[in-house]
Amino acid sequence: MPQSLISNLQSHVGVIKNIESASLAAEMGLQIGDEVIAVNGNVVEDVIDVQFYAADEKVEISFRRDGNTQYATRNRDDLQPLGITFTHPTFDIDIRRCNNLCPFCFVLQTAPRMRRALYIKDDDYRYSFLYGHYVTLTNLGEHDWWRIENQGLTPLYVSVHATDLEARRKCLANKTAPDILEQLKWMRQRGIACHTQLVITPGLNDGKALDQSLRDLAKFYPTVLSVSVVPVGLTKHHKYGHRPNTIEECEKVLEQVDRWQEKFLKRFGARFVYATDEWYLVTKRSVPSKKELDGHSLEENGLGQVRNFLNAWQKEKREIKGKKGTRGTKGTLATGTLFAPTLKRAADEFNELARTNLTVAPILNERLGHTITVSGLMMGADVIAQLKDRDLGQFVVLPRVMFDHPQGISLDDLSPLDIARALDRPVYLADLMGDVIDALSDHNALVFRPTDKDIPHDVMKAGGWAVEKYL
Repeated sequence: MPQSLISNLQSHVGVIKNIESASLAAEMGLQIGDEVIAVNGNVVEDVIDVQFYAADEKVEISFRRDGNTQYATRNRDDLQPLGITFTHPTFDIDIRRCNNLCPFCFVLQTAPRMRRALYIKDDDYRYSFLYGHYVTLTNLGEHDWWRIENQGLTPLYVSVHATDLEARRKCLANKTAPDILEQLKWMRQRGIACHTQLVITPGLNDGKALDQSLRDLAKFYPTVLSVSVVPVGLTKHHKYGHRPNTIEECEKVLEQVDRWQEKFLKRFGARFVYATDEWYLVTKRSVPSKKELDGHSLEENGLGQVRNFLNAWQKEKREIKGKKGTRGTKGTLATGTLFAPTLKRAADEFNELARTNLTVAPILNERLGHTITVSGLMMGADVIAQLKDRDLGQFVVLPRVMFDHPQGISLDDLSPLDIARALDRPVYLADLMGDVIDALSDHNALVFRPTDKDIPHDVMKAGGWAVEKYL
């Protein structure tokens, strides 16, 4: 690659964070801290570019080390991984910002005086492809569409909300938002598939608008692989006059979804539209079976998380029967108010099988408001305040998703260790009841004791800090 071109694009560098042993990058002599500039003569904007241009048998990487530009070239073996992890997946900018002002946008209704990152409205199609983030496709330029087509970035995850142009612009509070149906046509012509979602807000895109959206999106099957119907989440800091769905409205939405699923099952052999778990928990209906999700993995959007928990619990019951030394053990399982009834039923069965005394503590969200009921948005300060005067037993179990952050902290910047010290109890993190079983035998690696000086690196690594479950 010409040195002059590299010099003009110095901001497009990916800083290497880790290199796998026996990988192509390791054999090329790349090191942690090197700044990758180009791959096979192509300037790279992000990890997608790196993987795309490094797919050839012969790979040349241009990189900068100690201010000097260097080159490494090597042929890769069959199936040999490139083996590079970057400090950020995007190199040109950290993340693409959203140009909409959706009245139900969670960022716009976050509590004041929280960490700065919580106020960033991200809407980056690259994170959609890489991590399944839902984006609106309203801020893409010609170069972005070129990349989607030429690099085959499929599937994408798209927030539609409404297919009618004016209704969608109202949902997005964006008078210039492009026509999503035209964008779907473009994607269909180029073989780019997508999963979509409709965040249902009463009086905005429910009822007939929901019917129209499902009717329109079905015309693009299988380019549109699925439609997740999601209930709006509104905090006490919401300022735009909307409200959450009532129980009666939740029932009506589920009835709509049921009717459409019946039609789509006959038409496509798949249900196509899926209501997320929250609708079922609010209305106290049984969550769908795994089969009824038609093989989709959309847990990060709240679809199938509870079913995964329940299915795992059926298998884990057999493990409890063989456990010894659990009789009389007392502990507290804290969770969000939405999942608490489901967790309590499992805990009651657990107690009967293991002769334990585990209690479930639903945690009210005081910082964001009681309408926010999911475990992933629980606040550390709320956990401390609502548990400190209780008889907690020997330990406390918290949902791991509560600390789904690179630094392993809750939304209000408290770590599990902070909570363990405040409650003077060991704190275990869990996704499933199997993790509770491990806690009883002290085999749960995600344990934080009040006497710990800090969080060991191996515990942070074991956590992963990216599992999105309801427990």
